[in-house]
Amino acid sequence: MHSHTHSPFKERTRLADALETLRDHLTPHGRTEPVDIGSADGRVLAEPIEAERAVPHYPRAAMDGYAVRAEDTFGASDRAPTVLRRGEGRVAPGEAVQVHTGSELPEGADAVVMIEQIDEVGSELEVFDAVAGGENVAPVGEDVEAGQHLYDAGHRLRPSDLGLLRSVGRSEVLVKERPTVGVVPTGEELVDADPAPGEVIETNGMTVAQYVRRWGGKPTYRDIVTDDEEALRAAIERDLTKDIIVTTGGSSVGERDLIPDVVDDLGEVLVHGVAIRPGHPVALGVVEGTPVLMLPGYPVSCIINAVQFLRPTIKHVGGMADTDHPTVRATLADKIRSEPGMRTFARVSLEAVDGELQATSVRASGAGVLSSVALADGWVVVPEAAEGIAAGEPVAVQDWEWSA
Repeated sequence: MHSHTHSPFKERTRLADALETLRDHLTPHGRTEPVDIGSADGRVLAEPIEAERAVPHYPRAAMDGYAVRAEDTFGASDRAPTVLRRGEGRVAPGEAVQVHTGSELPEGADAVVMIEQIDEVGSELEVFDAVAGGENVAPVGEDVEAGQHLYDAGHRLRPSDLGLLRSVGRSEVLVKERPTVGVVPTGEELVDADPAPGEVIETNGMTVAQYVRRWGGKPTYRDIVTDDEEALRAAIERDLTKDIIVTTGGSSVGERDLIPDVVDDLGEVLVHGVAIRPGHPVALGVVEGTPVLMLPGYPVSCIINAVQFLRPTIKHVGGMADTDHPTVRATLADKIRSEPGMRTFARVSLEAVDGELQATSVRASGAGVLSSVALADGWVVVPEAAEGIAAGEPVAVQDWEWSA
């Protein structure tokens, strides 16, 4: 049994430095796979895409009406309509053939007269509008030209992209595989349901697994592992086949906080303790090239650290762009307190007051209060150099639940 000598954190690494240290040990997995267009929403392209065919790939009517030779309508007006014969198939001189929006322009025609500009008189048609060549016609490639560059590798596909890809003839695309993530909840107090006094329903692992999926990873949500060194060691070794391992709970310096020592025995703990609040007892390590993120057990701390560390890890390993969180501007309703040297994530709710957004603290402290995250609209980040933010100040509220 490994001998543990726990002590309070001697120092806490700045968030930016911790992220840099972690990224130095991350490598994109480089794997790709073909997927059907219908299953590609949210996936990241592994190669650039060019249009295999034009859209439309034939000249088509842009209006309901009659296809004509434009020169046959010259001089037509309300007072002096041009009379054309009703035809079928190829448009011969002096003829017009009925077409509908989207239908192929018949051979011989080069324009379409809108249906409301024509009166049908027996087998003849009175045309009240002169049209120019190409009028009311969508030419070949009006939407997309054959060979046109559509997307770069690394583009995250959206539903509109899938429609465009199908229209140019793609039935599948080559995408980057989702990074695999082993999610390991730890703690002898955790249960799946019906907690007795002193027991807690496991939520951190489930929540993190959902974030993994939302951020583009492929989670494997493991059963609860108790606070036992050998059990924890086996859990880490089992998931070394994954691209990333993330544990929840047991990351601090108490008697039952065993996971950092286990990881350090198997590999290396790179960072233990980060200057953020809530959530400073996070640890980052690597075992046999696999990054291991050890998130705190308090739910708020767990979520904050998942956003700060796990999200960029998934993006980097999966070869995906790590975009910024969307923010909204608001006026702070009450003071936010912060300890100098610590980056604080203050949960706030948003409300429109006199036409302007106002941000109110959901809870100033309480890393174990999950509702302070679930019922918040975002968080305000207080930088390390600040001692807080005064009421009435403008703030940026980050939406950490954003899925991209």
